[in-house]
Parts: sequence; structure tokens; C-alpha cells
Amino acid sequence: MSEEVSRLLIAAGIAAMLCCTGARADPLDRVTTRGELRVCIWPEYYGITWRNPRNLQLSGMDIELAKALATDLGVTARFVDSSFAKLVDDVNGDRCDIAMFAIGITPERSGRLRFTEPHLASDVRAVARRSNTSINTWSDIDRKGVVVAVTRGTLHEALMRERLREATLLITDSAVQREQAVQAGRADVFMADVPYSQRMLETTEWSKVIAPATTYNVTQYAFAVRIGEDRWVERVNVFLRKTRSDGRLLEYARRNKLESIVLLD
Repeated sequence: MSEEVSRLLIAAGIAAMLCCTGARADPLDRVTTRGELRVCIWPEYYGITWRNPRNLQLSGMDIELAKALATDLGVTARFVDSSFAKLVDDVNGDRCDIAMFAIGITPERSGRLRFTEPHLASDVRAVARRSNTSINTWSDIDRKGVVVAVTRGTLHEALMRERLREATLLITDSAVQREQAVQAGRADVFMADVPYSQRMLETTEWSKVIAPATTYNVTQYAFAVRIGEDRWVERVNVFLRKTRSDGRLLEYARRNKLESIVLLD
């Protein structure tokens, strides 16, 4: 009997057992038995999990980490498109074994997902049109008549709901709509983080990035799995610690121009 046939028979046996008992197999066992790591990503996240629209190739720090994790487990990585709005449903609905797209650790998400150790931390950035002369500093943003765009489901939606006092909040269903709103003048700025604001500077001519004068709201980013999958989380944490100690984490960060926000301690 070939190794592949044996593996398939074992997987079928586990599936049959789960069907009869209603139990859920340990995710680490499922990944190794299946020979595949299903990774949820947000393919619009520049420098993190970015799908180039010209050639459809994936790149970014978390794409590199996902491939390295799969290699460490002796399996292959399969990427599953997700988003911040669908994150909780996709992870808990078993569309993927782990979500790896620099997910901000927030109290709301922590009640619905289990996070690994963080590997990045970023403050907020505002992106405006170069031609918008009324928005030049952070203090220009929260004023009457200013429209601030955020993407639904992102940490910036909850943050701006809490922080804004005078400006109007515009919630869009996608990052593209958020950018279009600013470019077309329907919004004055949109809120992003360091990786995404970097994308705007590198890929557009119309945008400018505004940073807060002091720390505004630094968020740590990690990977996410279902609550209760402690053994799986610890296995991923062991992998992350290994990439810190052997230099790969810093190497991936530098390659994607994220060394300023990588967590090495």
C-alpha cells in the first residue's frame, strides 16, 4: 500500500469517527493528516498578504510566514481568501485552519478567536489626497465637516467610532471603496496602518500619509484560530519563536519593508 493511500485511509477513518461521535479532531492532527495547511488571508493587504492584480501572485510577510509554517509542519499551504469582515465566521466555520493576515488583537476579537503571540505592532495612519490642503496634520482630522472613511470589520472602524467627536464617519464595505471615497472627494481621509499606508505611497501619485504627532493607538498583530485550540496555538508559537531566534522573522519583515513594526522580543 502506498504512503498516499495510507494517508487517505487514515483521514477517512478520522472523518468517519467524527461523524459518529460529533467530536472535532485536534487541528494539528487534521493538518498533518490532510497534508495541507489552509490559511485564511486578506489579499488586499500590501506587504502582508497581497495579491498583485497584474499577475495574481501572492506576496507579503505573512505569506512568507505561512509557507514557512507549512514547511515546518511537513505539509503544503493552501490560501483561502477572507477579509476582516468575514474573519470570525471563516475561522469558526472551518474554512481555514488559521488566519494569517496581521490580525489586530482587540477585546472584541479576543472574545471570539484565539490568538498566537504577536509578531507586528502598528499605530494608525491617515491617508488623504495631496491636493487636500485642509488636512495636513493629525489635528486637522477630527473637525466638523471632515469625513473619515474606514473599512467595515477592521479595527479602525471600532477605534474611530470611539475616538471621533466632530468628524463624520463613513464605513465602506471594502478597502477599494475606502480609497475611492477619498480619491473622489467623498471623504477627506481614510484610516489605515503602516503597511497599508506604505502601499498608498508606493502605488499611487495622489495620496499623502499623515502620522499622529504622538502615539495614537498601537495595536499588536497576530494570527488567529478557533477558541479552545490551545495545542495548535502553542505549535504555531513554537514556530514563531524559532523564526525570531534564527533571524527569519526580521528577514521577512525587511524584505517587505516592515522592520519598523516587527516584534523581535
